[in-house]
Amino acid sequence: MTTHQDGNADGTSATARTVSVDVVVVGAGTSGCYAAATVADAGYDVVVVERKDKTEAGHIACGDALKGASDFPDAIPKSQLESAFTNTDVDHGRFEIPQEDTVLEIPVPGELAVIDRWEYGRCLIEGANDSGVEFHYDTVVQDVLQDDSGRVTGVKAMRKGDPVTYEGDMVIDGAGALSILQDKTDLEDATFDTNVQYSQFCSAYREIIEVDEPVEWDDALVFKPTERSAGYLWYFPRTDTEINAGLGFQMNEEPMELVDDLKRDLQGRSEFEGAKVQDKLGAALPTRRPYDSAVAPGFMAVGDAAGHVNPTTGGGIAGAAYAGTYAAEQAIEAIESGRTDDEAALWEYNERVMDHFGARYAALDVYNIFTTAYDVDDLMALLAALPGEKLAEALYGGSTSIGLGLKLKMAVKSIGHLGTIRDLYQTKKAADRLLDHYESYPSDRSGFEAWQRERDSIMNDIYDVTGADPKY
Repeated sequence: MTTHQDGNADGTSATARTVSVDVVVVGAGTSGCYAAATVADAGYDVVVVERKDKTEAGHIACGDALKGASDFPDAIPKSQLESAFTNTDVDHGRFEIPQEDTVLEIPVPGELAVIDRWEYGRCLIEGANDSGVEFHYDTVVQDVLQDDSGRVTGVKAMRKGDPVTYEGDMVIDGAGALSILQDKTDLEDATFDTNVQYSQFCSAYREIIEVDEPVEWDDALVFKPTERSAGYLWYFPRTDTEINAGLGFQMNEEPMELVDDLKRDLQGRSEFEGAKVQDKLGAALPTRRPYDSAVAPGFMAVGDAAGHVNPTTGGGIAGAAYAGTYAAEQAIEAIESGRTDDEAALWEYNERVMDHFGARYAALDVYNIFTTAYDVDDLMALLAALPGEKLAEALYGGSTSIGLGLKLKMAVKSIGHLGTIRDLYQTKKAADRLLDHYESYPSDRSGFEAWQRERDSIMNDIYDVTGADPKY
């Protein structure tokens, strides 16, 4: 890493300085830390630019539930994170459906844990720091640097009130949902996905609540619908007396009064009587399909900044860890081949994301679209009729099988909602087509536009079946 002070024309020292590294990573979240640690492990210079101060870094609004708790990339192994795992006894979901006076128990495949997200964030930073990553806190990115060819060459920022320019062969955007870097970068000639708008995101708020007596459901992730189908409440037990309680809603719907709605539900639950609030945070997160492409010359986006979140549950930690790793490995390959200005040299990053989780997340987004077109009571009746294991397959696998026998049982249990069942079945078939299509993601840029056209045709069929407004 090299640093130099810019000079004025008269030879005096200027306040602005330039930091030159191999890779600049913006954001010290999961994807950013894994990207930076992977770069540093390979022997390259990397700096993480983080807007928060050292104390607050890693303090992120999150539901704290972690699916895939057994599996992390090698750059920051699970052993370095385990001190943040506060509840490893959770093993299923509990979906409360007041409209149907029922509770649906949902088996969740794979290892689950509930974490202390702030402690987890500190562990991430410590792990990346151990790899040789340099962190610059109190640093707010204000602009992106591009050369005449359009290649991203760095960022301009203010660090503790002083201007700093960060230059690198690659810039990795881990700055979170609705990243400012993407607003500041000219992406017109790149495949990088610019079809991004607020309606594809969720606004969320959560509190960490301490109760006097252990809750009865400390082995479950509790979900509950809001009064409108655009959102849901959650209660995730960090321990049997410390609960992450939150609420989120789709931004394509009328805003919900998040704090008031959560408070109203808390007041109606006896287990929270006399509870003390320890922490409050809000955030935006993507509830959309992953970016079609998250690469441009000299530039890649990871984690929330690239839509790497399960759009039905909001879970994104495991995907972000792998996306950061894949992006870093591709950046290293591009640097070593001298092709950081060539989008084609970064394309394999897109492929790896789609192969690992992107295709599944794109199919899951179809069910998000489905919910926007129906009354919450219809949807809850449908959920109550669906076996828990089928719901789990749909939520986490992107698809599930619905045979004739199950359709008949659902019809009997959901009298009055037969039209919704029919539409769900048609939507499921369209989602399966979409999943198949994403699993044939193009191996190079030459097939990208044709792939997009076919995907958009499938999406049009989905809008026709559901009657939902187009999301993209």
